[in-house]
Amino acid sequence: MSNYEYKAQIIDAKSYDYIRKLVYQHSRINLGDDKLDLVSARLNKRLRETKILTIPDYIDYLNANEGEMENLIDIISTNHTFFFREIQHFEFMQTHALPELHNYAKNQGGSEFRLWCAASSSGDEPYSLAIQLQEYFKNKNFNWDIQATDISNRILAKAQNAVFPEERLKEVRPDLLRSYFQKGFGAQEGFYRVKEELRQKVTFSRLNLLQPQYPFQKPFHVIFCRNVMIYFDRQTQEELVNHLSNILVPGGYLMIGHSESLTGIKHPLKSVKPAIYQKI
Repeated sequence: MSNYEYKAQIIDAKSYDYIRKLVYQHSRINLGDDKLDLVSARLNKRLRETKILTIPDYIDYLNANEGEMENLIDIISTNHTFFFREIQHFEFMQTHALPELHNYAKNQGGSEFRLWCAASSSGDEPYSLAIQLQEYFKNKNFNWDIQATDISNRILAKAQNAVFPEERLKEVRPDLLRSYFQKGFGAQEGFYRVKEELRQKVTFSRLNLLQPQYPFQKPFHVIFCRNVMIYFDRQTQEELVNHLSNILVPGGYLMIGHSESLTGIKHPLKSVKPAIYQKI
């Protein structure tokens, strides 16, 4: 491999069909004909990383190495993320969901608020939510926690490390940046790390959203499942939404991505605002 020279590959129709069936089988991600160029580009990235010459050779490598399937799904599903992305959800949390569900929990005799970030990726979303919950509950003598899950162990390790480049923190207010992040110096110049106090409030674990049973013992007040269903076909979307609805408290909220829609899907939720649904 020392003489490896990377040359960009174009995926052929047979290889693409094999790859997309394999990805669907393992993750339910639905890659249509319009995703051929995207998959080709992502596979070329993986060829460079593994120093494999051709896509057929990579398929052989994929079949021979059990752990590589996770890497493939990871590169196929990776999307751009940053702190407080799609700010409308955080604004709704502040003005409606948090006060409403806080009162609901107290009226039920509870003293905790539970939130699930169902596609945590590199951690920007769950830590954004952790900042918001810490700010909201800090003087209320009320417990809260966040469960953060993803299908990729590699991306979960990055999330748990909690180090982020400065450009991903542009939407974080300066006072919150000072309160919840440590600024890097020297070799870490331009990076920030989430402080330990906040990291301890977020529990990361690997989970496939389409697995038959979820491991959680209690229902959630809010579930963020954003920019995931864009990868699924309609049947899978319906299955997932109903699966998620089952572990929401009455009146709990499901937040999906603004590029996603539940139109045409049978589910027990009512639409509150674009990309915001409530369990009836």
